[in-house]
Amino acid sequence: MEKLNYDVLARSGYQGYILKDAPEKVLQFGEGNFLRAFVDYWFDMSNEKAGWNGKCVLVQPIAPGLATLINEQEGLYTLYLRGRENGEKVDRKRVISCVSRAINPYEGDGFESMLELARSADLEYIVSNTTEAGIVYDPACGPDDRPASSFPAKLTQVLLARYEAGQPGLVILSCELIDNNGKELLKCVNQYIDQWGLSEGFRKYVNEDCTFCSTLVDRIVPGRIRDPEEVARLEKEHGYADPLLDVGEVFGVWNIEGPAWLEEKLPFRKAGLNCIVVPDVTPYKKRKVRILNGAHTGFVLGAYLAGFDIVRDCMQDETVSAFMNKMLYDEVIPTLPLDRDDLMSFASAVQDRFNNPFINHELMSISLNSTSKYRARNLPSLLEYVEKKGALPPCLVTGFAAYMAFFSSDIQELNDSGLVCRRPKGNTYVCSDDRYVLEFYWAHKDDSAADLTHAVMTNERMWGMDLTAIPGFEAAAAAALEKIRAEGAKAAYAACL
Repeated sequence: MEKLNYDVLARSGYQGYILKDAPEKVLQFGEGNFLRAFVDYWFDMSNEKAGWNGKCVLVQPIAPGLATLINEQEGLYTLYLRGRENGEKVDRKRVISCVSRAINPYEGDGFESMLELARSADLEYIVSNTTEAGIVYDPACGPDDRPASSFPAKLTQVLLARYEAGQPGLVILSCELIDNNGKELLKCVNQYIDQWGLSEGFRKYVNEDCTFCSTLVDRIVPGRIRDPEEVARLEKEHGYADPLLDVGEVFGVWNIEGPAWLEEKLPFRKAGLNCIVVPDVTPYKKRKVRILNGAHTGFVLGAYLAGFDIVRDCMQDETVSAFMNKMLYDEVIPTLPLDRDDLMSFASAVQDRFNNPFINHELMSISLNSTSKYRARNLPSLLEYVEKKGALPPCLVTGFAAYMAFFSSDIQELNDSGLVCRRPKGNTYVCSDDRYVLEFYWAHKDDSAADLTHAVMTNERMWGMDLTAIPGFEAAAAAALEKIRAEGAKAAYAACL
């Protein structure tokens, strides 16, 4: 079957929105599944719904990549957004046409093509998602490298070419999953300006004429469909083959830290997309970490002990889903510094996201590094609840007990893979965490519920504090752990309702 391109698409009978020609307004570092299911979808929707009339040029950030395939398909690819909205199942197809081409700066004239685009009067934005390891300062990079190996060094080369061409500054939208991603990126660029001895005029251009934005992105992107039977079925339905086909969840939100004028400049709000420009994204990161990530950490460990294996099945169980919702609505949301309606809306979407019929999100994959996750995601909510209410939050306390139960359930051995435990249904599982954590639980494998709780709570390396200082927490957690051991995690969850 022929691969997707504009000709093949026309012959396939596709009736959706397509924009073949438009000015190239976005230089995007990254061509992977996430950016294509998130950022490029947003610009594509902006073309249709807001008349943005723009194209994105994708730059391969490392030597092996998708540039050749993207160009073979003339930038086109099929995107499925799948999940639930307001409780209803959604399986939505869209052919994305906002990508004009891809550049591989490591081959042929690719590097010069990248600089040529940098000099274009049409260019307005630079977008990036080069993984968490992408925003790093590497002093080995030089100004004459073609290209420099690190992303910030490449960006410095691009901005220098634009500055020397006399073109206005750009908006840089960093989507890497690190705190203050835009600020960290600007910091690296300034380090290259110093190292390479570049002019003060260029420094002023980068820091004053360009707008570096920290952003918070949120969409689960499974990416490729791996079932060959489903691939064959879709190819028959489409009338073309598409090795670039991408899959993301329906939910998506983009919070951008920037000046007020940027919200008017960006086409996303006009297109009806879930994007806001704010002076500080920190509260929105806190919202995501405490509600979305904290929900996972708060219920999955006990749910696994109760016999569940994937998130969706947990959401279809009355007790587990009620426990999660009580934790979010009664204990977490009251501690957060955002508009309550906004928080309630975000939390209500969590149920749909976790109940996605297209994603089998395994509880064991979420269990990785649970100690640091509970410390970052759930403990702050517990502490702030106690401070505000003068009482203990029962679900968060029970979630902590479930964490201890998960790491102490009929411990079998400690080996190179991790701490091997056995859950009540009989199978063994491997706890993966920092080695000192695993060694700690191995050393306390024969502890009573009370003794283990005391040992865990007084381990300041784990929590950065002595948790026994929280009034009543030790006794309540020990009692919940005893209940889990005697009656099961589900009974302990039910006792909170």
